[in-house]
Amino acid sequence: MPRSPKTITPPSDIDPNRLAMIAAVTPNFLVMLDDAGRIEWVNPSFEEHSGYRLDEVRGRLPKEVLYGPDTDPETIKRIHQKLHKAEVIEEDILHYTKAGEPYWVHTYCVPIGTEQGVAPGFIAIQNNISDRKHSERGLRIAASVFDRSHEAILITDQSNRILDVNPAFTRITGYSRQEVLGLNPAILSSGRHSGEYYRSMWRTIEKTDHWRGEIWNRRKSGEEFVELLSISRVHLEEPGQFYHVAAFSDITALKNHARELDRAANYDDLTGLPNRQLLEERLRTARNHADRQHRSVSVCYLDLDGFKAINDRWGHLAGDQTLRTLSERLTRALRSGDTVARIGGDEFVLLLQGDDNHDAVYQRILATVGDPVPVGDGTVTLTASLGITRYPEDSADAEGLIRHADQAMYSAKEKGRNQYHFFDPGLDEHRRKRRNQLMEITRALENEEFELYFQPQVRANDSELLGFEALIRWNHPEKGLVSPGEFLPIVENSHLEVPLGQWVLKEAIFQMNAWQEAGEDLAVSINISAPHLMDRSFSDYLESYLHSHPDVAPGQITLEVLESTALEDTQRASNVLARCQSLGLQVALDDFGTGFSSLTYLRTLPVDIIKIDQSFVRNMLEDASDHAIVESVIFLAQRFSHPVLAEGVETMEHARVLRQMGCNFVQGYGIARPMPATEVLGWAQNWHTRARSGKTEDMLKPAIASGKGT
Repeated sequence: MPRSPKTITPPSDIDPNRLAMIAAVTPNFLVMLDDAGRIEWVNPSFEEHSGYRLDEVRGRLPKEVLYGPDTDPETIKRIHQKLHKAEVIEEDILHYTKAGEPYWVHTYCVPIGTEQGVAPGFIAIQNNISDRKHSERGLRIAASVFDRSHEAILITDQSNRILDVNPAFTRITGYSRQEVLGLNPAILSSGRHSGEYYRSMWRTIEKTDHWRGEIWNRRKSGEEFVELLSISRVHLEEPGQFYHVAAFSDITALKNHARELDRAANYDDLTGLPNRQLLEERLRTARNHADRQHRSVSVCYLDLDGFKAINDRWGHLAGDQTLRTLSERLTRALRSGDTVARIGGDEFVLLLQGDDNHDAVYQRILATVGDPVPVGDGTVTLTASLGITRYPEDSADAEGLIRHADQAMYSAKEKGRNQYHFFDPGLDEHRRKRRNQLMEITRALENEEFELYFQPQVRANDSELLGFEALIRWNHPEKGLVSPGEFLPIVENSHLEVPLGQWVLKEAIFQMNAWQEAGEDLAVSINISAPHLMDRSFSDYLESYLHSHPDVAPGQITLEVLESTALEDTQRASNVLARCQSLGLQVALDDFGTGFSSLTYLRTLPVDIIKIDQSFVRNMLEDASDHAIVESVIFLAQRFSHPVLAEGVETMEHARVLRQMGCNFVQGYGIARPMPATEVLGWAQNWHTRARSGKTEDMLKPAIASGKGT
């Protein structure tokens, strides 16, 4: 039954101010409501905890300031009903501070009015019960874990008497909870372990409060089982008080499986030959022996050709019998110190020790496989492919030697049936070195070690700045600035070619946007490799990135496609470049004249500008052949109505001759070296100033001795 408020008459000899101090100093939260349920007054404890000042909550309903997303709607509904009926309210409810932090309160709210000689309303007294609620939640979680754990859990007291067990204990041991309460866990003992084993276990618990290990125990049925057991001593706050919590799982099936694996660890079930694990162990021993005796070891990877046809025609039983027959023959064909191992399917590895004439041995192995094998009512003739690597010429470890022989076997298959092939350690070293280099470049891309440099391109007749070519550099943490010639050949035809190309594209457009914001509208040429261009996501990625930088004019971007790079599908390349042009971009054919498809590309690709490779331009003043090539390229470009840009312009004389030939644009050290993005704006402003004053020829003179190349 709800409690009714009593009529309270304060003693006449107590100062009312002193009574009011109770409301001011109590840690409880006091809230006075009017008859409509609106807040009239709160005490300092309420203000301090909730974060609301009295003037912030006066005249407002509690739900407007105190309730939050997880406040229980049913509790709110009950409170509103009792307020409406002017009944006593006693509820636990979740409130929220002004900062949005939840806290639990126990609310006791009573109606007041004429019976107490005051205006109608309510007085609410609240206690913060958040700690209690959190403890209750923790206990519920712990109880749920205890009941639902797949591991058996038992709790014992200081005398090691069982206080409680969970359902998993009953499932694993067969004992019910009531059967074991008050008993010692020794009822489970199998008798397998000595008394010293258990004494050692308890000494460890006394010293470290924990023990973990495997124990054989016995179920209620008498069946033995092995468990992985963990015991922890839990100390309470009272001095000397502790409990033991033991958790264990039945690992009998795992132990049985481990024994089966141990039996099968070293030999093949079908043939009785050593398996891969034993082979590697013997190979490690053979390597050590070869080192001491200065001898060699051959590792031969043998794969049967067309073995699947036997299984398909006569069934797997016939196939298994064929493998057993071949295993016996191969074993007889080798010396006693050699090894034949089956490592799966129709694949064998042979380990040959010594420096004898192994070529004859390899031929004998292939001949042994080639002898007719009885299958069904007749015989079949098989062949094999044999891959060979030799230690110490191949200095790999045991696993590496097997892998290298496997690689050589595939090369033997490519030659045709009944062949053998030797592994080339030098070629593998080259592949491994390139793989490591690609890994280093991948890390450099992730660590943002790459940077774009920019080299100017100017108009030949009036020195007007056309734009800049973006050139990648690698800021190596140890080697310093690395030129593209040292790492781009490694990237070619690798999985990194497209990601690195996308980075260059993205970075160049980002830099153009930065210059645009600084007040300079500068054009940029970007080199695109053939695999990047032919990647299916290329044009979509480019269009998406342009949309994310609307201030960058697409017409200021030129995509440079290397003429020396083979485009396997020129029609598709033409379609991609045409779409790029439809987006407003320019297309340049780079290094023109260095490949074998110049005229084809001119005819099929949508090109806006032709770039003459610097290898021709650099020596054209001294070499008549180079001079003729440059002149021919310019003539050809003019016939196709394409402007021409010459790279490798080192001197004022280069620029003058190119201008006389009809070359439109020039680029090279004679204009400027590639520079970091931070120097571009200053250089461009200086060039504009000198170009307007007609002093560009003076600008070329200092570059004559500055070196070659772009």
